[in-house]
Amino acid sequence: MKEELLYQIALPLINGVGDINAKALLAYCGSASEVFKQKKSALQKIPGIGDYLASSVIKGKDVFRRAEQEIKFIEKFKIRPLFFTDPDYPSRLKYCNDGPVMLYYKGSANLNAEKIIAVVGTRRPSEYGRKVTGDFINGLAGTDVLVISGLAYGVDVIAHRAALENGLNTVGVLGHGLDRIYPQTHAKTARKMLAQGGLLTDFMSETNPDAVNFPKRNRIVAGLCDAIVVVESKRTGGSLITATIASSYNKDVFAFPGQANDILAEGCNGLIKQNKASLIEGAEDLLYAMQWQKKEVKSKSKQIPLSINLSEEEKLILKLFAEKNLLHVDEICHTTCLPSSKVSAHLLQLEFSNLLKSRPGKLYELL
Repeated sequence: MKEELLYQIALPLINGVGDINAKALLAYCGSASEVFKQKKSALQKIPGIGDYLASSVIKGKDVFRRAEQEIKFIEKFKIRPLFFTDPDYPSRLKYCNDGPVMLYYKGSANLNAEKIIAVVGTRRPSEYGRKVTGDFINGLAGTDVLVISGLAYGVDVIAHRAALENGLNTVGVLGHGLDRIYPQTHAKTARKMLAQGGLLTDFMSETNPDAVNFPKRNRIVAGLCDAIVVVESKRTGGSLITATIASSYNKDVFAFPGQANDILAEGCNGLIKQNKASLIEGAEDLLYAMQWQKKEVKSKSKQIPLSINLSEEEKLILKLFAEKNLLHVDEICHTTCLPSSKVSAHLLQLEFSNLLKSRPGKLYELL
């Protein structure tokens, strides 16, 4: 297992490979170690790889020295490496085409929690923004919602601290390695989060918090959640980038409105005006929109009604709900190996038959 980890850490380090190409290599080769065992001619036949990347893989054996160094680091500090094919890898990120192939995690929270929201906003919030963020998180107390953000100044750290105070797990997604905390003034909060949440990154140790890293970090925040909430933002900024990425991932986007002449309200008001975000005024609005108000009582196994009028593909889809009460449409496509167009048509028919119910965020529930 440790040997395979060496290959897993090394794979995205190869010059030009990155996360998308790494997944293509994994899909054809089966594992990270098998990628490195392939001949150049075999790698060249993989769609999207070509001569240059195939050569990079063959010549990229020097990345193992850096991978060995990282293994020593994660073993010393008890950090959990989460590779794309690991069962504990965040399932929501698997459906993001540019999701990281390797993550590094330290903490106690379940990254596959049933309800996950991201809270983002300006680094210099007004008094109104501070109050709105705190009150919003306070309203989520007792809901078992996992709160994620970027541990940055302003709205991010206010959300993390409010979650800690209200007994909610909270995870900070970092734009650097786990050998440091940035900003350093948030180190105390970060330590508390390790016991009541965690810290997550796709950057290796010794990676500085350079500005170019944070947009990349934002895709993890956007992909990891079911819904994203924006609290105060100028017309441009990192929080709007994150909201746009979340929308491209088919996540639900919410925004708190502000005064028309307030520069810190331009971003949120713009999202609402352009129908890119739903207006909310408190936690109750989000809980209602996401249908998270009522606690669901799950039975250990459900009797799946397989009507004789159903097609074989519809029966196949319905059987997936025997163990899980809620399924995302991407998970259904991935598990059944059916094209999304067919899955969408079958899901609509199962809704008409009163067997399934659609939920926000492209989720489906067995009735």
